Amino acid sequence: MSPSRSKSPVAWVVASILLLVAVIASFWVPIYARSAPKLGAFPFFYWFQLILVPAVAIVSWIAYLLVRSGRPAPASAPAAEPEPPPTAPPPAPSGPEAAL
Repeated sequence: MSPSRSKSPVAWVVASILLLVAVIASFWVPIYARSAPKLGAFPFFYWFQLILVPAVAIVSWIAYLLVRSGRPAPASAPAAEPEPPPTAPPPAPSGPEAAL
């Protein structure tokens, strides 16, 4: 079992239930296979589908947040400063100073 699942099993269960409800609402055709009630010229089938798309997106986002909250946050390391390039050693003295 991964460490993220062992931290918050309740979040995983709630997220799974939310996603299952969203899938059932979109695939269970008898829920929306009718023309009445109408909203303007649109039968129920069309406006139910148009409402369902953003609703499923919101439910998926909530499920993602629930699952993500169970994971440890990634450690943000401070930005490392680049090392300065190595400098050349000073030139060896020549002439009378070299004898000293």
